[in-house]
Amino acid sequence: MPFPEDARQAMNPLPHQVLIVDDARDIREPLGQYLRRQGLRTLLAASAAEARRCVETANPALVVLDVMMPGEDGLSLCRWLVARGGPPVILLTAMAGETDRIVGLELGADDYVVKPFNPRELLARIRAVLRRIPESARIVAPHPRRIGPWQHDPACQRLKHDDGRIVALTSGENRLLGILMDNPHRVMSREELLELSAGRGAGPYDRAIDNMISRLRRKIEADPKRPVLIVTEWGGGYRLAADVEDLA
Repeated sequence: MPFPEDARQAMNPLPHQVLIVDDARDIREPLGQYLRRQGLRTLLAASAAEARRCVETANPALVVLDVMMPGEDGLSLCRWLVARGGPPVILLTAMAGETDRIVGLELGADDYVVKPFNPRELLARIRAVLRRIPESARIVAPHPRRIGPWQHDPACQRLKHDDGRIVALTSGENRLLGILMDNPHRVMSREELLELSAGRGAGPYDRAIDNMISRLRRKIEADPKRPVLIVTEWGGGYRLAADVEDLA
């Protein structure tokens, strides 16, 4: 797989650190070298166990994760990353792995790239996901707020229930919930939510909003099949059907 030099008219290099998790050395190492030439710092891991250590010690900004690995696979590692609240994940999947792509997105992955891939496309997707990080500082309130029985702490990317339960949010869920809380009782279209939470640089995957709403409902609704906090407006989008209390 060739990893050509990128065009110099590309965007300015980003000072983020990217963790590449792939058991194939002939993909992992050239990809790491390519991303470093484009101004990104990289960490390399050949297994899920090695990746866990990197995440816990180095706190990378983003993970590029191969789905098919011996031992613990990429979907299992993606589930672990989402459960602890991040960082964002881009999956590397085989052409035949459509089910894996869907499952990965439902688990909380931010994007996917099909192997064999063009490294320039992967770089563009990495930059698109990373561009969301500073946007979240504007979109999500920096202080805790309450909806129903839940306190949302955007800085820690988590929810706390009145009964003491604590639920971790992915970076995407955290942004999306913050946007809904900024606009209580207002119907917001999928397109508007996608634009505010992700930006169009990530690609035209509008179903990502539906998947993220479903995950949020599983975390905050007493009965996710009969939601009362985040409701669907058929033909219109979604609405936060609850008052928001500022806890600052």
